[in-house]
Amino acid sequence: MNKNRICILGLGYIGLPTAGMFAVNGVPVLGVDTKKEIVEEIRKGGVHIMEPGLRTVISAAVSSGNLTVSTEAAPAEVFVIAVPTPLTEEKRADLSYLFDAASMVMPHLKKGDMVIVESTIPPGTIQEGLIPLLEQGGLKVNADFDIVHCPERVIPGKILFELVENDRIIGGGSPEAAARAEKLYRTFVRGSIFLTDLVTAEMVKLIENSYRDVNIAFANELSLTCRHLGVDPWEAITLANRHPRVKILEPGPGVGGHCIAVDPWFIVEKAPQQSKLIQAARSINDSMPHVIVERISASVPAGAAITLLGLTYKADVDDIRESPSITIAALLKERGFAVRAVDPYVTGYNGISVMTLEEGLKESSLILVLVAHSGFRSLKPQQAAALMTDRRVMDIKRIFDRALWEAEGFSFLE
Repeated sequence: MNKNRICILGLGYIGLPTAGMFAVNGVPVLGVDTKKEIVEEIRKGGVHIMEPGLRTVISAAVSSGNLTVSTEAAPAEVFVIAVPTPLTEEKRADLSYLFDAASMVMPHLKKGDMVIVESTIPPGTIQEGLIPLLEQGGLKVNADFDIVHCPERVIPGKILFELVENDRIIGGGSPEAAARAEKLYRTFVRGSIFLTDLVTAEMVKLIENSYRDVNIAFANELSLTCRHLGVDPWEAITLANRHPRVKILEPGPGVGGHCIAVDPWFIVEKAPQQSKLIQAARSINDSMPHVIVERISASVPAGAAITLLGLTYKADVDDIRESPSITIAALLKERGFAVRAVDPYVTGYNGISVMTLEEGLKESSLILVLVAHSGFRSLKPQQAAALMTDRRVMDIKRIFDRALWEAEGFSFLE
């Protein structure tokens, strides 16, 4: 299998690291992306994604000659589709990128090839949509070519480690196709690999992220309930977690990232009457930015400057996809507040200017901690007090020592 050539379509957070891992392990890979600037950057051994270790892997892969890149697909023995599947405004899966990638594959598909989908998709997508499209070229699945779903299961900030160490689920159009894909992924995967059918593999990925979404929603609902009852939610959750069979997550400003905030809707799309809990969880988590803005509006004068610490969806990454911080920034601007964003991993987004910490704090009325970036933890209350007009903090992520800040005259919004 090491002699096979792989064509990977989509060089984003999943496709590029996957291409790099195959290539540095001796497999010739053609990486394809429709954005010319991305292709040119990779061709020079660079990366357009901030991910620990990725630049080193891609530089080595390109230098070895095992990784080449293009804006066009080409013949290969294995085609891997790793394109995004965002939500439409109606909360349905936008499969246009997936079908566009399949259309690029179809003219090059020949007898004996294998198509692997890593993109996250609603159950039944491969059987109902992708296979009929690919078969328009005249070949038949299982008889002439193999098709497989191998959903990614990694998290930004640890992608390379998790690509290697995490268990993988492989769903095949046939048992033989799944076994063939398993041999390919064994090129670099050290975790266990479990084989199943296509629809089960599609569903498993959605279950994983829906499970996390529901648990986050439970923590957020507890936070809302505790505040209503005059109870500190963080203390209550910490004490509840002393039970040996209880592990409640931390409440927060909502849910971000391309997976957890998106994937549960793919289940709802296919089974709306059977997914009431999942829908409720999505409603709770989507409401959290509005709850935070309401609390601020009740305590901070209209037109005041508010300093947002963090725009990304999680700490110490540059990924802003579906970030609740972005939603909060937009809602605050709609209320007339002067929004300043501070984030060492983001240069700006959709009209939100990003400042240095000193610029962001100058004459600010409130520090709003939304992301626990490592660099924010070293901020001293004396430093903030010297710059701000009013001394208010809303520490959603609980990164500050409250006693130290209160000793410096800061009040905490709850």
